[in-house]
Amino acid sequence: MLEYDILIQYDKGDNIYVASIPELEGCMAHGDTPEDAAREIKIAFELWIEAANKHGFDIPEPIMYAS
Repeated sequence: MLEYDILIQYDKGDNIYVASIPELEGCMAHGDTPEDAAREIKIAFELWIEAANKHGFDIPEPIMYAS
């Protein structure tokens, strides 16, 4: 399985944490806590990959960010 970085940001307007995987356009989820958002993005990731495979879309490789 490929490993992607997960970006988690706080949305003041909606008072939620939003998680996304930048390489996967539209792959986003949210939660009341950073942990909730991280848990939800894992589900969104699985669904995103499933849909991409079903429709024959290319799946971008993870970008390796410097630590």
